[in-house]
Amino acid sequence: MKSHRQELWFHAEKRRQLFNVTARVQAAVAESGVREGLVLVNAMHITASVFINDDESGLHRDYERWLERLAPEKPYSQYEHNGSEDNADAHLKRTIMGREVVVAITAGKLDLGPWEQIFYYELDGKRDKRVLVKIIGE
Repeated sequence: MKSHRQELWFHAEKRRQLFNVTARVQAAVAESGVREGLVLVNAMHITASVFINDDESGLHRDYERWLERLAPEKPYSQYEHNGSEDNADAHLKRTIMGREVVVAITAGKLDLGPWEQIFYYELDGKRDKRVLVKIIGE
């Protein structure tokens, strides 16, 4: 069995920013040489998310509105966590959106549904963050 590890780095220019990482994950799969196996794509920060969904701009705006209703950024004073930091909302949003995805690799390609894409969602940006890509298989 082969194993391959790679990190993808991001620097969000805004507090919240969405990145489609499907092509970068597929490139890591190709680099690994794994033809049949699994890939884990994992946010390595507790204020970021990795998830699978459709790459549609209206849906992206819907995430933003929905998450703000569930865990509004302001006022910062509404959260007990916010003392030296102001990112309690990002922690809560990450819990809703998820930490990681696992995708099958078939014939050297990501085995995704017709509209499925892999996203990294930065929820407390303006600094460097990373995603772990771990590939195992034959």
